[in-house]
Amino acid sequence: IVMMSVVGSFPLILLAAALIGIGSSTFHPEASRIARLASGGRFGLAQSTFQVGGNAGSAFGPLLAAAIIIPFGQGNVAWFGLFAVFALFVLYRISRWYAHHLNLFKLKAGQAATHGLSKGRVISALVVLGLLVFSKYFYMASLTSYFTFYLIEKFDLSVASSQLHLFLFLGAVAAGTFFGGPIGDKIGRKAVIWFSILGVAPFTLLMPHVDLFWTTVLSVVIGFILASAFSAIVVYAQELVPGNVGMIAGVFFGLMFGFGGIGAALLGHLADVHGIEYVYFLCSFLPLFGVLAIFLPRTKKA
Repeated sequence: IVMMSVVGSFPLILLAAALIGIGSSTFHPEASRIARLASGGRFGLAQSTFQVGGNAGSAFGPLLAAAIIIPFGQGNVAWFGLFAVFALFVLYRISRWYAHHLNLFKLKAGQAATHGLSKGRVISALVVLGLLVFSKYFYMASLTSYFTFYLIEKFDLSVASSQLHLFLFLGAVAAGTFFGGPIGDKIGRKAVIWFSILGVAPFTLLMPHVDLFWTTVLSVVIGFILASAFSAIVVYAQELVPGNVGMIAGVFFGLMFGFGGIGAALLGHLADVHGIEYVYFLCSFLPLFGVLAIFLPRTKKA
């Protein structure tokens, strides 16, 4: 974070971003295990609560950038390092709690699967989940990375105003993330996954064709519905492969960050070649991948 505040060349900005990414990717799988251990059996609620913190931080990022970085300059990025110092203190306390509960966690993590599915069925279900994560995070990359450029180009907004619209979208993502987990605990993960990804398709297909007001409304609806899927996907995958909670969390968080990064680069290239509005028209079809959820098996004991 400090490096990001002082560097003056594009390669060094990439290096600073990569170092932040390494820290984030190292943190998530183990933190997901801790969230599951602390859940008291409400795995969806715990996973959603854990993820909503990150999404809330992502939502406030553009707002803070508009309020601090744009008017006062790059050097003020260093102030965000105070959040990292605070996080170090919090994580130190959590790690001490985790150390006392680790043996209990290992005992629970070794439980055998009760879903009765064959190895091939489990692998095919994990592949389907991977494809759903692909569709979700490619579309999310189009909004988190390029929504401001889309608004500036299509509606002639200022940079600060476009950042405010991005904040509204990311705030809806945070809210959707929180509600997706507990709803999955009550009605089942598969229903949440099905609704979240396929159910958002009518709104994504409509968004490239409406005015600024409805673009803002639809972006909030899309963010809320689409975000409800990820905690359900992670918990569903952990139920498919019990005893490998950290590995599954690592795989799916890795897919999330990986598809988001690849999607951002690929969509940026398409925007340079064909224009940003073409990118949003193309991405509007991605949630139709949600129909693949029909191939997901039940994970409850027969």
